[in-house]
Amino acid sequence: QQRDKLRQYQKRLSLGLERERALARQLLRDGKKEKAMLLLKKKRYQEQLLDKTENQISNLERMVQDIEFTQIEMKVIEGLKIGNECLNKMHQVMSIEEVERIIGETQDAVEYQRQIDELLAGSLTEEDEDAILEELNAITQEQLELPEVPSEPLPEKIPEVSPMENRPKPELVAAS
Repeated sequence: QQRDKLRQYQKRLSLGLERERALARQLLRDGKKEKAMLLLKKKRYQEQLLDKTENQISNLERMVQDIEFTQIEMKVIEGLKIGNECLNKMHQVMSIEEVERIIGETQDAVEYQRQIDELLAGSLTEEDEDAILEELNAITQEQLELPEVPSEPLPEKIPEVSPMENRPKPELVAAS
């Protein structure tokens, strides 16, 4: 509000300055130099007031910005305070001893499950293991079997191919 009032005051001073300058010109034309000098001194004083007013407006705007920033800082501090209270409540509900107990129980349960898995994995009989090894060997032999080598001798010279025969066949082109 003060800033707005100062702006209005500035406008009034600016309008007054223009009127006084015009009046000083008129007085000089009329030959009243003393009155024109007095009027110009008054105008100069009002210009100084106008500069002071501008400085005050600048100070007010800076103060408003500082206040707005401080309000933001207060909201941040309030948020931190609420977050800290929430953390403290969570720490009261969950103690270190409670967390250690839960971790211990979890490790015990994992160890128990591992023992169960070992018992189940060890339940195969020796006959079952022999059958598994035999099946593994059979699969391995299937992969190692190579195709038969042709018994005919290879030709000594490769027959010449004419340029027309060298051209790709349409079905081969489409397949690739």
